Amino acid sequence: MWTYEKKLQYPVNIKNPNPALAKLILTQYGGPDGELGASVRYLSQRFAMPYKEVIGILTDIGTEELAHIEMVSAIVHQLTRNLTPEQIQAGGFAPYFVDHTVGIYPVSAAGVPFDAGSLQSTGDPIADISEDLAAEQKARLTYDNILRFADDPDVRDPIKFLREREIVHFQRFGDAMRIIQDSLDYKNFYAYNPAFDTR
Repeated sequence: MWTYEKKLQYPVNIKNPNPALAKLILTQYGGPDGELGASVRYLSQRFAMPYKEVIGILTDIGTEELAHIEMVSAIVHQLTRNLTPEQIQAGGFAPYFVDHTVGIYPVSAAGVPFDAGSLQSTGDPIADISEDLAAEQKARLTYDNILRFADDPDVRDPIKFLREREIVHFQRFGDAMRIIQDSLDYKNFYAYNPAFDTR
């Protein structure tokens, strides 16, 4: 199904360590609106989606989110490699370090581990795509917040790329919603799926 190209979707070349910033950016790996949750959500929703074009959108975006997991992980790794104990302590990274050293672990900036309980895959096209539209806006907002704390251009550059992709994904899910709405049964306002026809 996929061809893996052994390079990041966008280059990450960070020279200066910053464990405090790494702790914030980790939220886009395993936080409530992070890339891991987005990928799992979209690649799960595609199986119950009755429209081929929307299945394609979910697959494309879900796959790209896997690339974003890789980018976020590279950013965190480069911000935390070769840290001294003093840098770990001063950057507020010690609690994370005690549990994971500098391994990449899916957790929010607040330290809450990833939990799939917040993901939605309802099997209802309108509900799922509405969820996806909101998810992309929340991810964009999280990247906006990270940019408020990041002054290193080596960090800002890939974060701005990731933020832009959230906007593109939101637009593509808007296209998906239009495809679904064009297929609605106007009398009952539901996305027609013959397997679940209750008429």
